[in-house]
Amino acid sequence: MNHPHVPNLEVEKHTEVPFETLGLDPRILKGIHDLGFIRPTPIQARAIPPILAKRDLIGCAQTGTGKTAAFVLPILHRLLQGKSARNVRALIVSPTREIASQTIDHLNALSKYVHLTGAAIYGGVPMQPQIRALQHGLDIISATPGRLLDHIWSARISFANLEIFVLDEVDRMLDMGFLPDIKKIISLLPHKRQNIVFSATMPQEILKLVNEILVNPLTVQIGQRSQAAVGIRHAVYPVSKHLKTELLDRLLRMEGMTSALVFTRTKHLADRLRQKLRDKGFRVSVMHGGRSQNQRVQALESFREGHSQVLVATDIAARGIDIQDISHVINFDIPATPEDYVHRIGRTGRVDATGDAFSLMDRSEEGMIKNIERVLKQSLPRVTLPNFDYKKSSPAPTAHQSHHYSHQHKQSRHRFR
Repeated sequence: MNHPHVPNLEVEKHTEVPFETLGLDPRILKGIHDLGFIRPTPIQARAIPPILAKRDLIGCAQTGTGKTAAFVLPILHRLLQGKSARNVRALIVSPTREIASQTIDHLNALSKYVHLTGAAIYGGVPMQPQIRALQHGLDIISATPGRLLDHIWSARISFANLEIFVLDEVDRMLDMGFLPDIKKIISLLPHKRQNIVFSATMPQEILKLVNEILVNPLTVQIGQRSQAAVGIRHAVYPVSKHLKTELLDRLLRMEGMTSALVFTRTKHLADRLRQKLRDKGFRVSVMHGGRSQNQRVQALESFREGHSQVLVATDIAARGIDIQDISHVINFDIPATPEDYVHRIGRTGRVDATGDAFSLMDRSEEGMIKNIERVLKQSLPRVTLPNFDYKKSSPAPTAHQSHHYSHQHKQSRHRFR
């Protein structure tokens, strides 16, 4: 693959090597083995050595490939070799609070025998615990852009000793409109630092940014851009829009449907779908941008621990969920872009596992599926469920719904006179 704007592209097949060959500190290796890991994933095997060598790096890999540990492990090693400092030595910027929090969870799990301190800095929660953590001194911060800038403007964070800067899921940050905040943050960092960028895709805006801030970067790419993870079985269920909930009900009752992550386009539909599924007897949690941080954490924990069979979520969860055993991802609404499809279904089939990705497609969404197939360079099989009445007509509107429609129609005519 030709990347004229990204030098030193390195796309190599994974070799089965143990973690011991990567040159990591023995204390880190001990923590890795305590977690039961023997060999690095492909992105870890290719990214860790150049990061240890202090090279600027661009990592292109899909979700579920182990990319967080690909930068967390060498950061831990680098900081162990240097002098301790009260100020921040490594800064990781992520698009969502879930990803920022999970990065620190990775750090804590992998640094069992390492005395380095880190904290997640994000909005939607009280600032005081974060202020106290900053006052005590932190080696590593994992942050979302907005809350990080709040602390910076209040002079609570010094980057005088910063050694490593990581932009994680940078394509998602671009989608969420964080590019101006990212540029502000970069302008406040010391010029001499190591830069690491991870992104599943490389739009032109990101290429421009990385060429401005990275010095002679090495690009490590695992798999093709916008390619779904290996091990995922795709199925598209053509169905009328008014029958989607009924079909979802039938699918959720299938054998092997142990845990299902269901994606909707809006938070309002997510709430409605949660209630409808609860009425049908399912144990359901919901996760979207309208929920508080505590509610989102509780929903995620309930799903992770098996108390909820179904988690209904908007795209805020597409890159913010780290659960190993999701059996099915179901697109109740087809995502707007192929990249969103890849990130959604990346929640199942994590690393070397297998999983199922079902998409409920009404007639208006056929073009979206065709775009996804074009980017994935594969046809997604169309599937029909036996004994399901696909010709069932839409229920007649209730008196309340008829009145609501009539009222809206009158308002619409009034507006466009």
